[in-house]
Amino acid sequence: MHDTRVLLLPGWQNSGPDHWQSRWQALHGDHRVEQDDWHWPRRGDWISRLDEELLADPRPALLVAHSLGCQAVAAWAAHSRHTSRVRGALLVAAPDTERADMPPQLHNWRPMVRARLPFAATLVASSDDPYCALDRSTGLAADWGAALVLAGACGHLNGDSGLGDWAEGRALLEALAAPA
Repeated sequence: MHDTRVLLLPGWQNSGPDHWQSRWQALHGDHRVEQDDWHWPRRGDWISRLDEELLADPRPALLVAHSLGCQAVAAWAAHSRHTSRVRGALLVAAPDTERADMPPQLHNWRPMVRARLPFAATLVASSDDPYCALDRSTGLAADWGAALVLAGACGHLNGDSGLGDWAEGRALLEALAAPA
């Protein structure tokens, strides 16, 4: 992955210090895409920010998205003219933002973008994710053209899930980086 940069796309409210994304940033030097507003995320702002990050460096990128970051990747890919800069995406714990019980801060993430992604992608889903039923995760993976990896009962695959440095996730990322 030496010629490729890794962009971390946290979800709503960012990723805390115990989250595997924060650990990857510290261990591997991955770059976190910072958002202006982590608490009231606006889809257009988040996808514009991703475009800015991709245009700031000519190297190809691997996207590593968690939760709402997955929805940001899908929305960005459906609208950007710069998708060729992405080598692949690891999408972890995509939320179902169309659920009736979603917080009002996420209202503008409806409807979910379901267009096929123009790059290789892997969606990792937990069987007991409180923000997305497994059948919805399976549907998103199919719509996005992503390989589906079932992580078992791991909650929202975040800091509370006890994944630590999450070596299994890193292996999935390295598989995406490998030449086809």
